[in-house]
Amino acid sequence: MKWLDTLERKFDRFSIGNLMQYICLTMAALYIFAAIQPNVPIFSLIALSPYRIMQGQIWRLVTFIFMPPSSGLFAFVAIYFYYWLGQNLEYYWGTTRFNLYYLFGMIGAIIAAFITNSTGTSDYLNLSLLLACAALFPDTEVLFMFLIPMKMKWLGIIDAVLLGWLFIIGNTASRVSLIFSLINFLIFFGPKLFDRIRYKMRYEKFRRQMRQPPKF
Repeated sequence: MKWLDTLERKFDRFSIGNLMQYICLTMAALYIFAAIQPNVPIFSLIALSPYRIMQGQIWRLVTFIFMPPSSGLFAFVAIYFYYWLGQNLEYYWGTTRFNLYYLFGMIGAIIAAFITNSTGTSDYLNLSLLLACAALFPDTEVLFMFLIPMKMKWLGIIDAVLLGWLFIIGNTASRVSLIFSLINFLIFFGPKLFDRIRYKMRYEKFRRQMRQPPKF
């Protein structure tokens, strides 16, 4: 995509190397802080709240990406996995393009929060990293939950099915959040995905025509 290449060149001087390292370290630090100081509402101070943003708390436009994904031991597993996904994407794409991918996801999450007037999270945004890795490295094998060897394409399929299920059972706000938070994936992979679908449809049509007996 030429417009994305142009944007990448213009954005290059603003890019942040090892972006996911900083994000994940901050997630872990905030999680530990919240465990040590449970009376300090740290997460409510950084959440993506449209109401608070309109009152002047504009830092929330950025700080929501530092919200830990869950609680308990799983939080650290998820944080490490996000770090691994981000580092691989940055290595493959380069720093600037990965920054743009994450930035588009952030913008989508912010738009969704304001459209639905609800508190937004970075959960779907971080899941888009998994979809991107599954699309780029389908045969790369990882240890799911540090135990089960699984190829990235299967993790991507599980992720896509889960997101589809959440879309079906969710309310309007969650559906809007899901769609807009994945806008980065659609921007980067949508054109190729649609081209592949069109090619497969043309190929199947050609096969059906070839199976038909000739008419004289």
